[in-house]
Amino acid sequence: MTGAGFCVVCPDLWQNPAFAERIRREAGIELTTAKLADPEERTWEALAAAHLYHVSSAKDELPKQWFATEGLLARCPQLVCVSTFGAGYDTVDVGACTRAGVLVVNQAGANAQAVAEHAFGFILGLAHRIGESDRRLRRERGFPREELTGHQIDGKVLGIVGLGNTGTRTARVARAFDMNVLAADPYLTPEEIVRRGATSVALEELLARADFVSLHCPRDASTLRMMDAAAFARMKRGAIFITTARGGIHDEAALLAALESGHLAGAGLDVWELEPPPIDHPLLKLDNVIATFHTAGVKHEARRNTASWGAEQIAAIAKGLRPPRIVNPEAWPAYVRRFEAITGTRVRSGAADPD
Repeated sequence: MTGAGFCVVCPDLWQNPAFAERIRREAGIELTTAKLADPEERTWEALAAAHLYHVSSAKDELPKQWFATEGLLARCPQLVCVSTFGAGYDTVDVGACTRAGVLVVNQAGANAQAVAEHAFGFILGLAHRIGESDRRLRRERGFPREELTGHQIDGKVLGIVGLGNTGTRTARVARAFDMNVLAADPYLTPEEIVRRGATSVALEELLARADFVSLHCPRDASTLRMMDAAAFARMKRGAIFITTARGGIHDEAALLAALESGHLAGAGLDVWELEPPPIDHPLLKLDNVIATFHTAGVKHEARRNTASWGAEQIAAIAKGLRPPRIVNPEAWPAYVRRFEAITGTRVRSGAADPD
């Protein structure tokens, strides 16, 4: 590395300390933490010199001016890579980055076990009506237990939309409960879906057959509002909807209507259009909804994983290695040319070891 070193900038939103600890052990990397409370000019000055921008994945925690958009990229001529804190990249305009020759990387898989466990917490809580029983027991007496009769989940059908890192782990847990697992994923072959532990079906068939539908897909142009009124109508009467993916993939008003009509028996919601949702959100008033504040991946172990994985990937990038979790691989050739010209470091043909 020539010059002052490989410059990394990240906002001062909370990360596990493992991130900074690992980065500071890497010779040649300069880490700047941009304080969001400081004057904006100070952050722009840091970003203008940055080679890599490590940015929060949380769209409602990061001020919009610090999203990795075309406008931000235009003010950051040295920037070669945008890295996200977690698996999501809602704060990154991937298309704009690709056009600019900027690589986008994430930490997909680092919190997969945590999210899968959380999704199953929803499944068990809703099937056994644990949340309803808890709420009712706190406010009423004189009702018969039979009014809270739930269901076992063995033999039931779980439909997983998106069989990536988290979806695959969710399928593994489901098999331990003797559930039948269906999966819809346009990026995987039927053979690969079988290898990951599910039966490959089209989304329409999955919705029609599943007792539980669990979303594990990214939010992008192809999935935005995918679960609309028509999709909820295709689901079995009495089915349960689960999402630990991203807000905006499901239409909240349509889901509310499906629950209030009795078509769906319940929902487990970790993600929202606005996070946190307003305290008077109508979905929060339903006893057959279990709600969490985008905390599926917010576990101590998962947060340390995402921080460590992010730091290791950045260290590999600074050395000229190909990182293991590229969101926009089509940008690679332009990225290599820009990286070598800007940093003076040659990109090596080998790839960094995945975490």
